[in-house]
Amino acid sequence: MSRDKIIDRSKIREIIASTKKTGKKIVFTNGCFDLIHIGHVRYLNEAKKLGDVLVIGLNADASVSSIKPGRPVNPEDQRAEVLAALESVDYIVLFSEDTPYDLIKAIQPDVLVKGADWKKEDIVGNDLVKEVRTIRFVEGISTSTIIEKILKSK
Repeated sequence: MSRDKIIDRSKIREIIASTKKTGKKIVFTNGCFDLIHIGHVRYLNEAKKLGDVLVIGLNADASVSSIKPGRPVNPEDQRAEVLAALESVDYIVLFSEDTPYDLIKAIQPDVLVKGADWKKEDIVGNDLVKEVRTIRFVEGISTSTIIEKILKSK
């Protein structure tokens, strides 16, 4: 069941430790993933291609609210369940801090992935991993533009 992909921090540490023993490559990315759209799906599919296991650090509601006023639109449990339904996603771990630094430190992924709008040296956790990769976004698609479009249609 896809909801089994949603796990806590202590469980992900166990899973990753045993997975690394098998030689599999761990990929980590993070975000709010508030309104899942084609940009997210393509991004996560590309991230998955960079390794064997894709772990998403999902901003909990409190974390989203502190960095994006008026958000999230969807609560954390719903955002997590939608992400868990995607084939490319192996695990989702919620974090309540403003950044996933402590989660990245706990997981020690092989590859850290963010959108191409980030400079590699500015990506949180770049000092903790062997490899940092960026993935281009789908032009003109973002949660913010979708929300703006909805608000304009009222």
